[in-house]
Amino acid sequence: MSTSIIGFPRIGENRELKRATEKYWKKEIDQKELKETADQLKLKNWQKQADAGLSWISVGDFSFFDNLLDLANLLNIIPKRYQDLNQDALDTYFAQARGYQDDQASVKALPLKKWFNTNYHYLVPEIDDQTDIKVVGQQLFDDLDLAFQHHDQVKASLIGPYTLLKLAHFTGQKQAADFIQPVVAAYQEIFKRLNQYDLAWLQIDEPALVFDLSSADRERFIGLYKDILDQDHEFKVNLQTYFGDVRDIYSELLDLPFDGIGLDFIEGKETKRLVSEIGFPDDKVLFAGVVNGKNIWRNHYQSTLDLLKDLPVKDNLVISTSASLLHVPYNVDNEVDLDPTVKQHLSFAYQKLAELKDLYSLYHGQQSELAQSNQALFENIQHPADPAVTKRVADLTDQDFIRLPDRAEREVVQKQHFQLPELPTTTIGSFPQTKDVRQNRSRYRKGEISKAEYDQFIKDKIKRIIRWQEEAGFDVLVHGEYERNDMVEYFGENLEGFVFTKKAWVQSYGSRAVKPPIIWGDVSRKHPISVAASTYAQSLTDKPVKGMLTGPVTIFNWSFPREDISPKQSVTQIALAIQDEVLDLEEHGIHIIQIDEAALREKLPLRKTDWFSDYLDWAVPAFKLVHSQVQPTTQIHTHMCYSEFNDIIPAIDGLDADVISFEASRSDLSIIDELKANNFQTEVGPGVYDIHSPRIPTQAEIHGIIGKILAKLPVDKVWVNPDCGLKTRAEDEVFTSLENLVAAARQTRAELPRSKNYDPVSAL
Repeated sequence: MSTSIIGFPRIGENRELKRATEKYWKKEIDQKELKETADQLKLKNWQKQADAGLSWISVGDFSFFDNLLDLANLLNIIPKRYQDLNQDALDTYFAQARGYQDDQASVKALPLKKWFNTNYHYLVPEIDDQTDIKVVGQQLFDDLDLAFQHHDQVKASLIGPYTLLKLAHFTGQKQAADFIQPVVAAYQEIFKRLNQYDLAWLQIDEPALVFDLSSADRERFIGLYKDILDQDHEFKVNLQTYFGDVRDIYSELLDLPFDGIGLDFIEGKETKRLVSEIGFPDDKVLFAGVVNGKNIWRNHYQSTLDLLKDLPVKDNLVISTSASLLHVPYNVDNEVDLDPTVKQHLSFAYQKLAELKDLYSLYHGQQSELAQSNQALFENIQHPADPAVTKRVADLTDQDFIRLPDRAEREVVQKQHFQLPELPTTTIGSFPQTKDVRQNRSRYRKGEISKAEYDQFIKDKIKRIIRWQEEAGFDVLVHGEYERNDMVEYFGENLEGFVFTKKAWVQSYGSRAVKPPIIWGDVSRKHPISVAASTYAQSLTDKPVKGMLTGPVTIFNWSFPREDISPKQSVTQIALAIQDEVLDLEEHGIHIIQIDEAALREKLPLRKTDWFSDYLDWAVPAFKLVHSQVQPTTQIHTHMCYSEFNDIIPAIDGLDADVISFEASRSDLSIIDELKANNFQTEVGPGVYDIHSPRIPTQAEIHGIIGKILAKLPVDKVWVNPDCGLKTRAEDEVFTSLENLVAAARQTRAELPRSKNYDPVSAL
C-alpha cells in the first residue's frame, strides 16, 4: 500500500506566487525573478510532501495561472491572435489569460469558466481549423528536471486528452473528432519524452468522465487511450478521476491497459458500489480518494478505514485525496487566533498529508491511539445551535417563497416608478479596492485609527464615487463597497454562525485568492449590514442607488460548509438572514436591490439526473425566499459570474428576479440565443466589458457588442453593465472603460429608431 495526492496548492502559503506574478505584470520584477519564486514554491511543496511520507511527490500540478491553459500551451493550442503579438512563451501565455493591449495590438483574454463544481476558474482552450496540435511547451519537463535534482520518487501529472477535447471551444468547421489523431500523436510524444526520466507514475487527469456519458463519449475515450497507451512507456500510468463517479464507463476502464485507476470515494455517489459489485482487477492499482480534497474538516479515521477494508482490493491500494488540494488552504497552524474548539476539527493541505500517513499506519494496525483520539474528536463536536433559527425555518410555508404580483406586472410598475432611459447603465457593485482603502481597513483592525475615523474615510470614498458616476452619466449608481473585503467574507462577518481565518487563502483564478468563511453554527443576522452605507449613498444623489447583497446560495457555496446538517437547511438559514437585510434596505428607501448569486451554477451536480433533487429544488427557493416579501416597486437584481448557464436557463428564470446580469464579454453571446429559445422573461444585463483583464475596451467595441445583443433581445429587456465587480482592477483603467461603456450606451440610444421595424445590426 502507498499514499499519494492528486495535486497541491501553488499560490504559496503567504501568497508568494500571487505577489510575484502581479509584480511581474506591473514590470516591477523580470521573468528571472518570477521563475525563481515559482521554483522556490515548487521545491517547498515537494519537500513538504516528501517529509509527510508520501510515496511520490507530485510534479505537473504547478501553474502560473491555470493547468488547462498550461496543457493548451504545451500542445501549441495557441490562437493566432496571441502568436501574432510576437512575445516570448510566458508573455504569450499571460496574454491568453489576461488579454493584451498596447499601441499596436489589442486582444481579449480567453473565456474563463468554472472548473466543474468548484470555485476555481479555468481558461477555455480555443481550437480553430488551423490549430497545429503538437508538443512545443517546456514547463512540464523543466519541472521534472528540477524535481529529480532533489527527489527520487516522482509522479508526473497532466490533464488528459478526453477532458481537453470536452472542454475546448472549437471556432471553425472542424470539431473534436477532427483532432483525435494529432492529439493522440502529441500524447505519444509526451510519453516518449517522459521515458527520459526515471518516473514512477504518470497521472492523467480525466475529470470529464464524471459527467453523463453517451455511447459516443465512451467510444471516443476508449479510442484515444487504446492508441496512446500503445506507445512504449517505462513508467506506470494512472487514470485519475475526481468530483464524482464513473458509473457510465467503469467496466471499460477496467479493460483498458492502465496500471492504476483513481476514483473519488467522497463525491462519487456510486464509486463504492461499482468497486464492490463489479470488482477491481488484481493487476491494477486502485488510487482510492478517501481524504476530502475540497472541504476542511478532519477525516473520520474509523469510517475511512471501514470503507477501505470493505473494498475487494488489498495490496494494490493507494490511499489518496478525492481531489487536488488546490481547493483547500495550506496550513491550519497559521491560524493562531482561531478558537481551539473549532481549530481542532480543521484539516488544511498540510494536515491532509498527515492524515494520509495516519490512515496508512492505522490500516496496517499501527498507532491505534491515533484512532482513539480521532474518534473522541468526532464525539465532541458542538456546533452552536439557535432554537429561534430552528423554529423560523420550521414555520416556513409555501407562500413564503412566492412573490406577488407576478413578474410581468411588476415590470410595468417598475418602469413607471423609476423612469429609466432605454438601455439603463449600471455597474455590478464594487469599485477598485485601492491601496488607501486596504490601508484604512488594516489600520482600523490594528487599532491605529478610531471607528469614527474609519467610517469618515468610507463616507469620503462613497461621496467621491457617487459624484464620479453622476458625472460619467450612469443611470443606476452603487456605493462602491469600500467597507467590504471579500463579498462572502464580509457578510459572514456580520452574521452569526461563521468563523474566519487570517491566512487560509484558496486560489480562485490566476493570482486571485479568497479566504472562504467557515460555517460553524446556526446562521442568523446580528444587525443591519449594508443599510448605513447604502442610505448614505442614496442621500447624495437623486438617481437610484442599488443596495448590494450576496445571495444565500453563493454565501453557502463560497464558504466551507458544515457536514452535520443538509445543504438545504444551511442555505435556508442564510436566506432568512439575508431576507432581513433586504427588508431593512427597502424600509430605508433603497428600492433597487442586487442580490448576487455569482455561484449559483457552481455546485450544480455534474450529472443532469441529480440537478433538481440534489440541488435546484432547494437552491432556487432559497433565493426566492430572500426577496419574496418586497413591494412591487422594489426591483430585485441578481448577478452570476463565469459559468455555463445555457443548460439551466429555466431554473435561472425561476429565481423570479426582475433583472439578471451575467458574463458575456468573453463569450460568443450564444447564451442569448438560449434565453430566446427558453422564452426568458427576466430583464438582462449581458456584460459588455471584461473586468478580469486589464485591457480597456473602446467605445466602438462596446457599441458593437450592444448591437449584437439588441439583434437578439428587445431593447426594453436590456441593461448595459460590466460583467462582474471592479474590486480587483486599477482605477485608471476602470474609469476609462466605464466612460466608454456609458458613451456606447448613449450612442446606441441615439440610434434607436422609434419604430418596431428597428434592425440594430444595420443601425450599427
